[in-house]
Amino acid sequence: MKETSFIEQNKEKWKRFQELAARKEGNPEEIADLYSDITDDLSYAQTFYNRRTVRVYLNQIAQGIHNLVHKERSESFKKFLTVWRVSLPIEIYRSRKHLLFALCIFVFWAILGAITTHFNPDFPRVIMGDGYVDMTIENIAKGNPLQVYEDDNQLSMFLDISLNNIKVAFYSFIFGVFFTIGTHIIIFKNGVMLGAFQYFFHLKGVLLTSFLGIWIHGAFEISALVIAGGAGITLGNGWLFPGSYTRLQSLQLSARRGLKIMMSMVPFLFVAGFLESYVTHNYQLLPEWSKWTLILLSFSIIIFYYVIYPMYVARKYPELVHEKHVPEYQYQDRFNLSKLRTFGQMFADTFAFYRVHMGKILKINAVFSLPIVAVMIALQDISHYDDLTHQHWFDWSAQLSIMMGFGFENGQDWLVLLGWTVVFSILAISVFYCFKNQERKLAWKEFIRFLGSKLIGVWLCNILLYAMIMLLPWYWMFLVLFLVPLFWLNGTTFALGDGSIGDRIGRGFSYSARAYGNILLSIIVLSLITFLFSQPIAFVGSIHDGRFVEEPFFPDLLDLLAGFVRDISRNLMADFMVPASITRQVVYCLFLFLMLPFFMIMMGFIYSDINEKNSAKGLKAEFSNFGKRKRHQETAADFD
Repeated sequence: MKETSFIEQNKEKWKRFQELAARKEGNPEEIADLYSDITDDLSYAQTFYNRRTVRVYLNQIAQGIHNLVHKERSESFKKFLTVWRVSLPIEIYRSRKHLLFALCIFVFWAILGAITTHFNPDFPRVIMGDGYVDMTIENIAKGNPLQVYEDDNQLSMFLDISLNNIKVAFYSFIFGVFFTIGTHIIIFKNGVMLGAFQYFFHLKGVLLTSFLGIWIHGAFEISALVIAGGAGITLGNGWLFPGSYTRLQSLQLSARRGLKIMMSMVPFLFVAGFLESYVTHNYQLLPEWSKWTLILLSFSIIIFYYVIYPMYVARKYPELVHEKHVPEYQYQDRFNLSKLRTFGQMFADTFAFYRVHMGKILKINAVFSLPIVAVMIALQDISHYDDLTHQHWFDWSAQLSIMMGFGFENGQDWLVLLGWTVVFSILAISVFYCFKNQERKLAWKEFIRFLGSKLIGVWLCNILLYAMIMLLPWYWMFLVLFLVPLFWLNGTTFALGDGSIGDRIGRGFSYSARAYGNILLSIIVLSLITFLFSQPIAFVGSIHDGRFVEEPFFPDLLDLLAGFVRDISRNLMADFMVPASITRQVVYCLFLFLMLPFFMIMMGFIYSDINEKNSAKGLKAEFSNFGKRKRHQETAADFD
């Protein structure tokens, strides 16, 4: 190959080499690939152009890339240390008020637990169960109050404890997204439990023994729980109080900050598990001075890294304290309904439409749907009062059955079920109204007219859909999944279409058949998303054994909230499970009103896609405007 051809063939690649070497940074994989290529080119040049300038040039670039590769490797560990030396302490400093608040409320609940135990010595049985309390009393009588920590298999104990600590800390953080309520419940339960547990040992005369045993690992474990609570409050407050940012931007910022705080405490959770398994396990063999030393050293480390050192870093790098990487977000307020979309684009626009119009949808249904729902649930709770006084195997399934009349025990159940179909129709019409009127402001008179003209038609068009979903047993759901798409667009076509009633109904069946694949895929994807989002409040593994106060095998957020209401109600009324059951019903209703619009918005976009393919209105409008505007006056919207 001629030298000029060799240079022409590879000059763009070499230019990229030079850019990376000049910036002294780059993607490690790209650097490795480029280094491999440049050494091949250098070998070729040494063979055929050994006395030419190109060989010297390639040798210089290869040397630069070689240095960059080794620089990236040597700096990777430095970057890791920088995260722990600067980034994490800065995030901890930024969230110091949330961490302090979490500590204060934890201490408050712990003191309340101790005071309650002082006046009611049986209170620990309510918190920890009769079995655990009786076992502890028996251990105290044998002179070994912390025998529960003396498991024979220390490795298994270490893994179980560490994983459980991480699980509780993760729940405390992630449940903060539910307006910090879940985080507060976890802090409440653990704070009260700690206070009651320690005061229980005080009543038995072994407080110091228990303190020196438990806090060997508890210094890290309890501190990590409080820190996780602070991270959860940080996450939730970003959602609740966005400030000058959009709610989505604020949530992204707070989630990133909370995750960094969580990352900082993971090592302490493993250390706590190790101490509990291998040190607390042998607490009776240790001299008291060693126990005090471990406890004080552990607290000193926590105070240094989460209090003193963040203040030092904040003073050293004041410019970083207020630095925020705000994620950019492109807002779209109007959606072109004459535009053909792929399934992926329809899916993305569904979430964007939800973000823009969900406020209007909720306002409409707060006025028209929630009063109907409130009356129906009140009637059902009175009629099925006995079912509210105890927990059920799948409590979420039982409560939905009561709320919506799925039990079919009397005529009222059928009327309530019919009422829910009307509510779902109103919810669908509120979504279709937003499609018809994409302006931000809600016009109540206009909506009432729209509702009056569409309600009966949408209800009749969807009656087969309601019947299949709500009346058929669960074991028919697999078959229903393939039948539902055939009726999916009937109500949508009636609400958004034009022409006579007969034409719209006919097009509804035709459009549903033509979009069968997209409809089926959208139902599956949105159902999976709904399932995933429902797990924190209705986890499939949250199974109760039917007794009044027995905790489920795998509790979810709603179990924690309902348990909190149950424990408060225990001292106020005999049927203390009733308020807990009603709490579940309220949460399930809110979840339905928040999740169902996703399905209905997707209906609207699938309808608009099929309608555009059938009528080509958007294409005709583009042809009519063709050539009327100068190119420099056109916008991106003209080329959607």
